[in-house]
Amino acid sequence: MRAALHTTVLFWGMAVTGWASAAELESATASLQTRPVERVLDGRIEAVHEATVSAQTSGRVVEIHYDVDDYVEKDALLLRFRDNDQRARYNAAKANYDEARAEFERVKDIYERQLVAKSQLDKAEARLKSTRAAFEQASEELENTRVRAPYSGIVVKRHVEVGELASVGQPLFTGISLEVLRASVDIPQEMVRVVRERQQARVFLDRNGKSSVEAESLRISPYADAQSHTFNVRVLLPEGEYGIYPGMFVKVGFVKEEIRRLLIPVKAVVHRSEVTGAYVIDEQGALHLRQLRIGERFDDGMVEVLAGLEEGEQVALDPVRATTHYKEQQAGERQ
Repeated sequence: MRAALHTTVLFWGMAVTGWASAAELESATASLQTRPVERVLDGRIEAVHEATVSAQTSGRVVEIHYDVDDYVEKDALLLRFRDNDQRARYNAAKANYDEARAEFERVKDIYERQLVAKSQLDKAEARLKSTRAAFEQASEELENTRVRAPYSGIVVKRHVEVGELASVGQPLFTGISLEVLRASVDIPQEMVRVVRERQQARVFLDRNGKSSVEAESLRISPYADAQSHTFNVRVLLPEGEYGIYPGMFVKVGFVKEEIRRLLIPVKAVVHRSEVTGAYVIDEQGALHLRQLRIGERFDDGMVEVLAGLEEGEQVALDPVRATTHYKEQQAGERQ
């Protein structure tokens, strides 16, 4: 009888010890927190800067330095026209300007010594201004025979060939910049008011939605599309390298409303085969493996609990240690 009583007390002590150590586990409280509800829609990445470079002068194309899909630095020489006539006019204008400038300096020096009339100085100055204007115009005409990239980017179209005679205004190259991108997405009319007020969106960078970027610069169309009755929204991405390019499809999330949700840290969640749950610590310090229905996960490491847990309950944050204590507790209870 004494042996049986001693065994019972020993087993009870083991159980109490297991519960006490379980109570010492690091834990978190299931709490109601206000979180946003997102509506995720399909969007397409666009380049903000897309332009077609046109000829500013007429002439025959003698050099082309880039082709479709080539990357071009800003101010890089794209092509060159034959410049014989422009260079001749430039040289003549420069010679006239240099001569007028020298003459003006000579007359100015003489005038300061009061050896010529003011009218002579005015005449020399007028000629200097005239030749300077002609020289600047000739310089611009010569520079127009060299077509340069307005910004760094990718050539998407080339409209001319070497030897072709181009006229003023004729398209030469079309290019896009990869430095500034935006997502274009159509939203239903019932979302327009909320999107206008919040001016926030989240662009998902991968298919599983684990990587995203927050955007706070939105341009919303002032009118709906006549066919789809949707409003186009252009979401400007912050500067950075995201591994996405114009033409790619992305998901864009807009906050519809904010509601209170029951949240716990995601690291408290346990996966056992097909069962998802968490170790709940009761008021006596005992562990209970509780099956949960999990909802949305958030970027701050929290996850929504849809069913299986009440506000204020404690969950163990270290499932590995909790499993060990739970097995010890079960062994003590069986004995």
